[in-house]
Amino acid sequence: MAETAAAGGSTVEGTIAFTDIVGFTEYTATRGDTEALQLLAVQERLARSVLPESARLVKELGDGLLLWFPEAGPALRSAFDLHRQFETASMASGSPMWMRIGMHHGRALTRGEDLVGHDVNLAARIADVAGPGEVLVSDAVRVSAEAQAPVVSFIELGPVVMKGIPEPVRLWRACTD
Repeated sequence: MAETAAAGGSTVEGTIAFTDIVGFTEYTATRGDTEALQLLAVQERLARSVLPESARLVKELGDGLLLWFPEAGPALRSAFDLHRQFETASMASGSPMWMRIGMHHGRALTRGEDLVGHDVNLAARIADVAGPGEVLVSDAVRVSAEAQAPVVSFIELGPVVMKGIPEPVRLWRACTD
């Protein structure tokens, strides 16, 4: 549900996810710009194919994506589907690549089609911490998703200090059972 924000935008609550292709810079250097563009097209196509109707691809950010979901459970299911499909597609191309995903459930301000705010920044920082093939989530995602995604388990990583975030954030590695 959106409410009007002071600056004329609205506030939305949901799960914010950032993806990042691990090793993209090296891939571009060794394979060339044309193949890098093709890989980005594959990522976008696969992301759109796994998003539920209520979710959206907010924008492309270099070799990553900003995704928004109204609920954490579908966000996690989409993240695991995207990982599987991206890994399969990259293996078939002869150049295995992995994606990392970070998620936070909170509020964001809309700015046109874009999302901005502290919770968006936090989701981006969580993605920065994730390793190849990982889905890392904040405690807010874990709590919100527990009833919606019963086949997902969470391994606590503990409070993590992240650049620009004033307090350590309790992070979890999401895993499918």
